[in-house]
Amino acid sequence: MVQQNIFCRDKLIDKAISTNEEWDVIVIGGGASGLGSAVEAASRGYRTLLLEQHDFGKGTSSRSTKLVHGGVRYLRQGNLSLVFKALRERGIFLKNAPHLAHQLEFVIPCYTFWEKAFYGIGLKIYDLISGSLGLQHSRILGRNDVLKRLPGIEPEALCGGVSYFDGQFDDSRMIVNLAQTCSDHGGVPINYFQVVQLTRTNGKTDGVVARDMESGREYGFKSKSVLNATGVFADQLRHLDDPIQSPMIKPSQGIHLILDRSFLPGDVALMVPHTDDGRVLFAIPWHNNVIIGTTDTPVQDIELEPQAHEDEVKYLLTHAGRYLTKRPKASDVLSVYAGLRPLVSSGTSDTKSISRDHVLFVSESGLVTITGGKWTTYRQMGEEAVDQAAKVGGLDARKSRTRNLKIHGAEGFFSSDEHYGIFGSDAESVKNVVESEPSGSEQIHPRLPYSKGEVVYSVRYEMARSVEDILARRTNALFLDASASIEAAHVVAVIVARELGRDDSWVERQISQFSTLAAGYQISDAVSREVNPAPSSS
Repeated sequence: MVQQNIFCRDKLIDKAISTNEEWDVIVIGGGASGLGSAVEAASRGYRTLLLEQHDFGKGTSSRSTKLVHGGVRYLRQGNLSLVFKALRERGIFLKNAPHLAHQLEFVIPCYTFWEKAFYGIGLKIYDLISGSLGLQHSRILGRNDVLKRLPGIEPEALCGGVSYFDGQFDDSRMIVNLAQTCSDHGGVPINYFQVVQLTRTNGKTDGVVARDMESGREYGFKSKSVLNATGVFADQLRHLDDPIQSPMIKPSQGIHLILDRSFLPGDVALMVPHTDDGRVLFAIPWHNNVIIGTTDTPVQDIELEPQAHEDEVKYLLTHAGRYLTKRPKASDVLSVYAGLRPLVSSGTSDTKSISRDHVLFVSESGLVTITGGKWTTYRQMGEEAVDQAAKVGGLDARKSRTRNLKIHGAEGFFSSDEHYGIFGSDAESVKNVVESEPSGSEQIHPRLPYSKGEVVYSVRYEMARSVEDILARRTNALFLDASASIEAAHVVAVIVARELGRDDSWVERQISQFSTLAAGYQISDAVSREVNPAPSSS
């Protein structure tokens, strides 16, 4: 039976610390794999606590290409097993989160007849593998059909293309709804709670010590099983468990550029499966803008706020310019964001050849680690991780329910409202707050579609605690327009401060901190000059 709990940080903390009962599962990490695991555990009826050191989805999970896909490039690599699993999970994802995910048409433009035949056959295989959970079938297109679907595509030497369908979703909103789903089923997900110690009895992991990052207080929690779902930070927690364990993670960085919709008008995405160095290029319509992505760059340092490299920006602009008639320049970029992929080391230095499949690992102490994978397969990762945690913790075996479990907001969802539809069945509640608040319907910035009332709602009912939480993850403001989000920071900070009872000095700190962070989402003048040098005067 679903328990409709109030999604409030203070009340969830009270619930976590007021019980002396042992938890069945403690999940560490509030990204896709962590929240997928917490939903899995809570929906089975296990006593579930999730702890996230920052905000839900702060890391990689809010910095994706916004796609739910089987992986056309994995088909090209011959990894049929991964494609099969991903296509199955794609169907489940779209069915269980219809307010956040929808099918999207992609077109691969072909400039030789050989390409058209090759990709046409490959995508028919893609259709067949997807089976009963498939979307609309792929088909080969003539030149005029491609130009009609992709206005703005380079027409010279174009001989046709191939159309196919995959899924698109809002990753930040999905994260919020997964945390709410966990709470709805009796789980306790808490943000800004950092695990600082793993505890043991007789050599076996039996709990954690965690610090409330707002109050500074530390609490101990006992559990029959502990699940490490910290993504690119998995090795850091494994090192806390056993300092001599060998690293598993070989991180790869992917960046994305946000451009105005004029660079690719229409509702169809461009996909280039094989650029010069074998990487994939996407140009995807998203919230009335276009996402250009992505890169695949090996990195050594694992950071909470990774930065786009100059050569990555240049790579995307150069390759996008080959396929678009309106050539993008660095000055056209509204926002640039970088995310780290938690790839599991395979002994190769070439990250784009490392499998995107996930890995489960159990240490000698019983710490369960789930890492690797991708958004599309988050549910399956959670199912397998909780199966393993149940074995380690000696829990009663219980079947997974998540294949048919609607995500929070999906039950009874029906909306033709493009803006509020993303809230699903919570849309009316959001509208009520917007309408009841003084100036609630006013936009936080003329170039951003979000209202002051939505900020209030996010603080009261979605556990937002800062300006960054609002502008980066309860809305997509930072990703849509970094400059506008900086200008909106003061308005947002004042509202959040009022809701949380913060003072003027907190407001000033928040504006400063967010402005510094958001500057990393802008193309610097130095990078802009390097990527698009001024013409010589000679």
